[in-house]
Amino acid sequence: MSETKLDVTGLNCPLPILHARKFMQRISAGTVVEIRASDPASVKDFDAFCRKTNSDLLDHREEEGVFTFNIRKGS
Repeated sequence: MSETKLDVTGLNCPLPILHARKFMQRISAGTVVEIRASDPASVKDFDAFCRKTNSDLLDHREEEGVFTFNIRKGS
């Protein structure tokens, strides 16, 4: 399993999800991606994104206005 990072801080909805979708199309199933976002709507957006893409939201946290999501790409 490989791991990679995507930083979409400073972008507002829908751009974080659009960037994540494009990024995840280029990686293999099972890869864990750490995504950093600053848009408060990203919490709901990435939850819905994972359900729609059959990916696993492993965890998320917020620190000083930055949300970090660990997502494993589904098959």
